[in-house]
Amino acid sequence: MREHPSDRVDLRSDTVTQPTEAMRKSMASAPVGDDVLGDDQTVIKLQDRLAEMLGKESALFVPSGTMSNAIAIRAHTNPGDEIVTETTSHIYVYEGGGYAALSGCSVALVPGELGIMTPEDVSKAIRKGDGSLGHFPNGSLVCVENTSNRGGGTCYPQETLDAIAKVAHDNDCAAHMDGARLFNAVVATGTDPARIVRDYDSVSICLSKGLGAPVGSVLVGSSNFIALAHRWRKMFGGGMRQAGVIAAAGLHALDFHIERMAEDHIRARKLAEAIGDMDGFEVDLSTVESNMVYISTESIASDVIQSLADNGIDALDLGPNMIRLVTHLHITDEDINRTITAFASL
Repeated sequence: MREHPSDRVDLRSDTVTQPTEAMRKSMASAPVGDDVLGDDQTVIKLQDRLAEMLGKESALFVPSGTMSNAIAIRAHTNPGDEIVTETTSHIYVYEGGGYAALSGCSVALVPGELGIMTPEDVSKAIRKGDGSLGHFPNGSLVCVENTSNRGGGTCYPQETLDAIAKVAHDNDCAAHMDGARLFNAVVATGTDPARIVRDYDSVSICLSKGLGAPVGSVLVGSSNFIALAHRWRKMFGGGMRQAGVIAAAGLHALDFHIERMAEDHIRARKLAEAIGDMDGFEVDLSTVESNMVYISTESIASDVIQSLADNGIDALDLGPNMIRLVTHLHITDEDINRTITAFASL
């Protein structure tokens, strides 16, 4: 599925996708209302659909995944609390310190293997103010990212997810899942989405990554939690008016773009195996579980990126010797072969 006309192969991220023609038609014909007043039927349909898919009571449509996580943190915590999350998590690395600025929280970082935390390490990281003579912040929220971006697109084993949620609840913490790429995990593991998130109090789903919608995320949880989240969405400036135009893209993506993610995963694996066999590059194939490929290079990564760009291939460098490639719905088999050829020529 290409559709987006370009003479370049853009592997920088799955956020670069543009609406397909069928998705644009769905957006153009969407019934709309004023979502701040609660009467945009397309937004309501999207929220209800995802709540049902994830086995939760309610959901809230928001402009971005970063806002979705920020609202979840604020709704679950009080200023002075502490959140627990993995060292390379999106919440810690890529959200501008929002947990501190918007929620007044500190963060306890848990080292993970390929982005995956263990229940034991999560338990060790939870601190409580009670019994500490006031020295400690109150650990009140555990955040898990599935799939893990900086882990290479790795998926949490279900038993680990369940155990981490139990640790959180046993320690009087809420459990939040940053499921920006949850449906990649669904496809990769063959697990029903409601089962994956069963024990989590809130889940953030990004529509504009592998699902291919142009904008938007959905925060899912209990009715009481979403009622509180709705207030924080307003305060954070996330209330939208005739948002059904973009919500329709999310509905279309849920109908037509989930199962096709398997193609992205196959293409990522082909890239990983081919590039990993080349001199000067190394790929840990155990990390390639979904649509990402992290490549270690003996050369300066930025130089490799420039050489690839000269050959019409766009990628990201995530360190002096690290390159990331991400497959998505605009990447074809021909693009994969072209990328492999470009790497081989370096």
